[in-house]
Amino acid sequence: MNFKSQNPFLNNKSFSATTASRKEQVHNATIIDYNQEMTLSGTVSKTLLLFLLLTASAMVIWWMTFNGMNPLVPAIGGAIVGLILVVISAFKPQYSPYLAPGYALFEGLFIGGISAIFETMYPGIVIQAVGATFVTFIVCLGLYKYRIVKVTEQFKSVVVAATLAIATYYLISWVFSMFTSFQPVHYGNSMMSIGISVFVIIIAALNLFLDFDRIEKGAEQKMPKYMEWYGAMGLMITLVWLYIEFLRLLSKLSSKN
Repeated sequence: MNFKSQNPFLNNKSFSATTASRKEQVHNATIIDYNQEMTLSGTVSKTLLLFLLLTASAMVIWWMTFNGMNPLVPAIGGAIVGLILVVISAFKPQYSPYLAPGYALFEGLFIGGISAIFETMYPGIVIQAVGATFVTFIVCLGLYKYRIVKVTEQFKSVVVAATLAIATYYLISWVFSMFTSFQPVHYGNSMMSIGISVFVIIIAALNLFLDFDRIEKGAEQKMPKYMEWYGAMGLMITLVWLYIEFLRLLSKLSSKN
């Protein structure tokens, strides 16, 4: 089975469709403008820009929270708008140069608000989660770059299947907890709950390898320039997921002390 990255921004439909059109364009063109092709360096620079925008937005909410503002409202609003921008870009990747910066800014509101809430409950937890996310990203990037971990079709199948299982479990748990007194096993700070958080973090980290692979393949296939924004935005989605899961795990560990 040919599974691709579960990340909606790095899925096979957008990349394969763009690749097909790009190959036809290259075949028929007499002069090719290589400045309009996706590159690794361009994707890296756009990822850094999105990260800076997200961080700046998060810091604004962080500062406002510790000056008396309720962070829940901007956090929820940022999450909703960010999700809308994700859905639009998933169907219209050519708009990514405009939607990706907006996603970073609104997702920053969500990250800043959630981080402030966790920091209030467990002082010092945010810097730990940021550090853990950064270290995980660097380690995964190194393992991928030096081909210590190879993204094979079997690897993709396992990671995507696990990601789908996690998403399904979270969705079912959320629905049941909304309408019944059911309490999902990943709530609380039991050993089972901590184990689930560790498993989810591992799967989120493995998704980084799939993201790296799709970005690299996109550059090799000479996709259009706007796919740099598309790829950068997808990578940011995975990093945000990883950071949130680290926050959840660290909060469970802190509450046991």
